[in-house]
Amino acid sequence: MENIKLNKLTIREISIPQEAVDLLIQEHAKHPGNPWLFPSSCTGGMYHPDSVAALHQRILKDTGLGHLRFHDLRHTFAPLVLQNGVDIKTVSTMLGHYDVGFTLRTYTHTTRQKQDEAAQAMGNLLAQVR
Repeated sequence: MENIKLNKLTIREISIPQEAVDLLIQEHAKHPGNPWLFPSSCTGGMYHPDSVAALHQRILKDTGLGHLRFHDLRHTFAPLVLQNGVDIKTVSTMLGHYDVGFTLRTYTHTTRQKQDEAAQAMGNLLAQVR
C-alpha cells in the first residue's frame, strides 16, 4: 500500500472486494470520459466535501435511518472487521493511522460478542486443567 501526494491531497490505496470493484466499474461506465467516479450532477467535476455530507444525510433520511455523521462510518468499520478476524495492524493501515495504539483507543470498542468469546475461551482453558 502506498500513499500518493497529489497537491495537498493524499491518496491512499486500499484493497476492496472484487464485487465492489465490479460495481465501481459499472458506475464509472455510466459517464465515460469523466475522470471522476461520482461526478457532480451540477458541475461534472469533483463533489465539494459539504455536498458529500449533505448527500449522506439525504440517503439516511430517505432510508429512514437516524442521524449518523459520515465520519461515524469509520467507527462502524473497525469493530466489524476486527470481529471478523482482520488483524489490528491491517485495520490501522486501512484507516490511515500511523500508530496501531491510536486505532485501538479510538475506533475499537468492547462488544458483548467479544466478551462472550473471551468467557468461552477462559471456560475452555479451565476445562482442560480439571
